[in-house]
Amino acid sequence: MVTVTVELRNVEGTQAAMGWAGSHTVVVDRPEGKAGGQGLGFNGAQLLALALGGCFCNDLRYAADEMGVSLGKIAISVILELEGKPIIAKSAVMKVACHGQDGTSAEQVVERAKAICMVSNSLRRGVAVSIEPAA
Repeated sequence: MVTVTVELRNVEGTQAAMGWAGSHTVVVDRPEGKAGGQGLGFNGAQLLALALGGCFCNDLRYAADEMGVSLGKIAISVILELEGKPIIAKSAVMKVACHGQDGTSAEQVVERAKAICMVSNSLRRGVAVSIEPAA
């Protein structure tokens, strides 16, 4: 089993948080004026949509490499629908445009990426989440 750990801490002087994994960082905040947010970073819904689309972008590259295909343009849009109280993600639609280096369709690469995409497969199957006190 592979384990991934990320850390988050508040950013002093703000109500935002800084998250990191290794040497990569991201700022997490609420929109300006919402619960003390200053709009300094992404909110949770945006991060979820970015995780979905970002993982798929990476998996397109993994699939292409595995298949010996050179990719050209990749464009992905993720539409995440939220509803309820408490608000939850109800659905996500990912629109994918992916072409080979020569401009031809990369449909087989997209199909392979669908099969191996960790985030979309995890969400589709339901991932167990627990929230526990820190030691």
